[in-house]
Amino acid sequence: MASRAKATILDIAREAGVSKSTVSLVLQGSGLIRPETATRVRKAIEDVGYVYNRGAANLRKAHSNVIGMVINDLTNPFFAELAVGMERVFQAAGVVPFIANTAENPVRQEEVLKSLMEQGVAGLIVSPARGTTPGAFRRIEAAGVPIVFTMRRLPESRIPVIAPDNHRGAVLATEHLIRRGHRRLAFFGGSSDLVVYQERLGGFLEACETLGIPNSDRLIVEGETSRKGGMACLETALAVPQPPTAALCFNDAVAFGAILALRKRGLEAGTDFAVVGFDDVAEAEHYSPALTSVAVNTAGLGERAAHVMLKMIQSRTTRAEDHIGAVSLVVRESSGPDRNSQVGDAA
Repeated sequence: MASRAKATILDIAREAGVSKSTVSLVLQGSGLIRPETATRVRKAIEDVGYVYNRGAANLRKAHSNVIGMVINDLTNPFFAELAVGMERVFQAAGVVPFIANTAENPVRQEEVLKSLMEQGVAGLIVSPARGTTPGAFRRIEAAGVPIVFTMRRLPESRIPVIAPDNHRGAVLATEHLIRRGHRRLAFFGGSSDLVVYQERLGGFLEACETLGIPNSDRLIVEGETSRKGGMACLETALAVPQPPTAALCFNDAVAFGAILALRKRGLEAGTDFAVVGFDDVAEAEHYSPALTSVAVNTAGLGERAAHVMLKMIQSRTTRAEDHIGAVSLVVRESSGPDRNSQVGDAA
């Protein structure tokens, strides 16, 4: 007897005493088959333990209404909000979104992508995991499956990207801190292997250069892009001989961690040390103290990514224009008061 894992349509046909084409029609729910024959085929399916691979059938039919959303870190509220924006558009369009979390693991990402391709997805929206190689998506591109990147791009890739203006956002945030009277600044979190890190750090450094903050008064602390990473960055920063008085954080999760680490030391963000985040997740407004952050219209970016994907599928193309979303700085309590009246050497 055929094992469950290897049962085929031919096994069912033999068991039911019908042709392979009859079995295929029953699997597809065709009304062309007589009820008693269909019943016999369904019993044979159970007896041989056949599992219908709908994804393979979809590939054969060359269409699917499933879109894969492959996210690098769903524990980060930013990416959860981004996914909700995508899902809203897909549900309205009658498309089934399938979401997977790769937890910043490129090996897990490869497994997820392989599985989704086997299911015959119509398209993929991906925020690539750290360490993703430029060639990771070549096989999918060669298969003609549309791909859209969100938030992160890969060097030398032609895959369209939906992302905020990271450089501009970092400039706005850093200028805000300097104009509030801070002269020793830090950049917390992230790592140089991420393009988004280079964009945000680049904006931070540009604003420091423009507004006269020397290299000796800029501290760059790489770290995990999480609360845990933010806590570690704050501890590192306060341990240097002349610690900074303010930090732009890679994202809001890092900023929340920095605020927690300050509190553990009996210090308060905004009063003793200025903290600015990036992304402006929903929690930022309700945090204590409320977090100053670069707003990127998270749900709007998700919606844009979904609309671009639907258009690519309808147009039968794998090409689309990049979209760089506008940003703004939302000033709240965590960046503190204007220090110019309190700091003698302030410009």
